[in-house]
Amino acid sequence: MRSTSLRTPLILGGLAVAASLSACGGGGGGGGGTPAATPSSTLGTLSVAMTDAPACGFDAVNVTVAKVRVNKSATASETDSGWTDITLAAPKKVNLLDLTNGVLETLGQTSLEAGQYNQIRLVLDGGANANTVVPSATKTEQALETPSALQSGIKLVGNFTVEAGAKSDVVIDFDACKSVVARGKSAYALKPVVKMIPAAINGISGFVAPALLANGVTVSAQQNGNIVSATTPNASTGEFLLSRLAPGNYDVVITANNSAAVVVGAVPVASTTSNTALSTAAAPITLAASTTGSIGGTVTMTPPSTTEAAYVAAKQSFASGPTVTIKYQGADLATGAYTIANLPVAAPQYAVYSATLPLSFAASAGLSAGSYRVDASATGYTAKSVDGVNIATANATGVNFTLTP
Repeated sequence: MRSTSLRTPLILGGLAVAASLSACGGGGGGGGGTPAATPSSTLGTLSVAMTDAPACGFDAVNVTVAKVRVNKSATASETDSGWTDITLAAPKKVNLLDLTNGVLETLGQTSLEAGQYNQIRLVLDGGANANTVVPSATKTEQALETPSALQSGIKLVGNFTVEAGAKSDVVIDFDACKSVVARGKSAYALKPVVKMIPAAINGISGFVAPALLANGVTVSAQQNGNIVSATTPNASTGEFLLSRLAPGNYDVVITANNSAAVVVGAVPVASTTSNTALSTAAAPITLAASTTGSIGGTVTMTPPSTTEAAYVAAKQSFASGPTVTIKYQGADLATGAYTIANLPVAAPQYAVYSATLPLSFAASAGLSAGSYRVDASATGYTAKSVDGVNIATANATGVNFTLTP
C-alpha cells in the first residue's frame, strides 16, 4: 500500500505540450477578461494547479502567481478577445521546491463555456521580492530577474476540454532546475520551462534507502536520454513518485552526491491509471559510494540569443541498454560558462525492469570509469556533443561548445 504522504495529482485533459514565453509586451488589456454571460447549462468548471521538478543548487525557488488566463484560440495574443481570467484574491508566492513528489499547489478555478481550450497563460507578479531564489551556497534570498514579457504571461499551448456540468483539472509543471539560469556573478534570471502535463493518475514509484537522503537524491524518468519527469524522495521515508506519465517505457535514473548512479531500464507505464513499483520500504534501492569529479567549459551561441538559454548534459550509454542523463546544468547567460559538479567516477549500477522485486543491480560492462558524453543544446540551435570526456583522474575543463542554428 502506498503511503499517504504523497498527495494524489490532479488531472489534465490533453497531451503533454511544450511551453514558451510570450514575446508580446504590455499588460492584459484590450479584449481580455471574462466573456459575456453564458447559460449555466453550457458551463463547466476549470481548476488549475501547479507542480514542479527539483531544482539544481537552490534551497528555494519562489515565484508569485498573479493570475491564470485561458483561451480557446492557440494563437490569441494577450489583447485579443476570448480570454477568461482566474485572478487570485492576492498574488500567491509559491516555493516551487515544495511541489516535488506529486505535491500540488491549487491556484484557483472559474466557470467556463463548455468546449476545447488551446492556450493558458501563467501571469507572474512583478513586484519587489515577488520572484526570488535562495542559492544553497549562500542561504540568502535574492531577486530572480524576470523578463518584461512576463507581463503578458508564460504561454502554454496545448488542448484540454471543459465539459458542461463537470470539473476539468489542469496541472502546470514548472521545471525550476531548467528555469533558473545564472547571469554573471551572484545573479540569476528566470527563463521559464513550463508545460501542461498528461491526464494521468499513474506513474513510477519506489523507495530509496533513507541513509542516502541527506545527499541530494534525485530520481528521474527518461526517454532516449531526455528527462521527462523528475522528483526528490520524501525526506523521511525515501518514498518517491514520478507522477502523471504518458503510457510508454522509461529509464529511471537515481543519483546522489558521492554515489554511483542507479539506472532501471525499460520501466513500463501501461496506462493512465497504472503504477509501476521499483522497490519497497522493506527493500529500498541503495547506491554504491563513489568518488566524484566535474566537467566544465563554455557554451557560445552564434548568433547570441537574448531569449534562449543553453544547457549541458553529462550522459552515459550502456553496451546493451539505454543512454541516460546523469546530471545537467544551464550555462551562464552572461559568460556561457558551466560546471557540472558531483559526477560519479564509478560506473552506474544497472538493472532491466522486472516485476519481481527486489531488482538485482550490477555495474555495466563496457563503461569506462568516469567516462561521459557531454551534450550542449539550446532551442533554435543545433545540438553538439563531445564523446569520451573522462574525470577518472582529474576534473575535465575546457569542454567548450559553439552552437549555431
